Amino acid sequence: MNRVEQHGPLVDLGNERPQLPARARNLSPIVPRASIAGRALVAVVAIMTFLASLTTGAVLLVSASAAEWQSDVASEITVQVRPQTGRDLERDTAAAAAAMRAQSGILEVRPFTRDESAKLLEPWLGSGLALDDLPVPRLIVGRVQPGSALDLAGLRKAVTQAAPTATVDDHRAWIERMRSMSGATVFAGLGILALVIVATIISVSFATRGAMAANRPIVEVLHFVGAGDRYIADRFFWHFLLLGLEGGLIGGGVAMLAFGFSESIATWFSGTPVGDQFAALLGTFSLRPSGYLALAVQAVLIAAITAWASRRTLFATLDEIE
Repeated sequence: MNRVEQHGPLVDLGNERPQLPARARNLSPIVPRASIAGRALVAVVAIMTFLASLTTGAVLLVSASAAEWQSDVASEITVQVRPQTGRDLERDTAAAAAAMRAQSGILEVRPFTRDESAKLLEPWLGSGLALDDLPVPRLIVGRVQPGSALDLAGLRKAVTQAAPTATVDDHRAWIERMRSMSGATVFAGLGILALVIVATIISVSFATRGAMAANRPIVEVLHFVGAGDRYIADRFFWHFLLLGLEGGLIGGGVAMLAFGFSESIATWFSGTPVGDQFAALLGTFSLRPSGYLALAVQAVLIAAITAWASRRTLFATLDEIE
């Protein structure tokens, strides 16, 4: 008994036959674009991109603030004149300031008055205290001409001759600490970025294997009709590249909005103790245009890493299927 006799006569549907466009078969993707696994991968890539963007933005803010600190501190010389029994503090301060003005390479010398020197202690001792009995030193700040070779040894000798209780500080110790801090921050940021990239590669690898397992019958049929590994891998490659771009744009865009919003918050809290402390550490939370460009490039790179990881996993999985 043939198939016609077994299943009955064939019926011509005529106009009731589904009419499909000629290119419908070519437009149908191998991997469904709106699958649950695809949406989960977009969420994972968006979260990873957001964390990476926050890390990169924080590193850029700290590095810019540290560079400003180093520039400001390196452009100043501080002289501290301590009070001593039997010596006139006001006279020693004036003599030390005159010795500083006589040195080449110093543009401006500003001695702090007694009230200004006492005001510097208010953050630690509070206001309204009688500091008459305390040995509060007098400070002198000199602004150094940029690019000039200041003779520190000669400056120290001249200042100590004018005021034996005076000490000269060129802030080298602070500059070294700032460099160490900024270097450690950059190193930590690179470590976090490396962890984010590794986590992204692992997530993409699992998602790729899951997609291959779900579409294994389709892959086997494609192999049967003569499709090569490169043809199949290209279809999966573009699928995961689009998912990576979508997740990268979402995560990077949210991070950019967060930095822009934090800049607005910083302006609201400017002038308060908390705002001043954060401004001293991270500046005004304002990323330069190059910083936002770096975040955008990073989002695209994470999408490229997503596609690259999926492609490597694809060829390994296709070898297993064969």
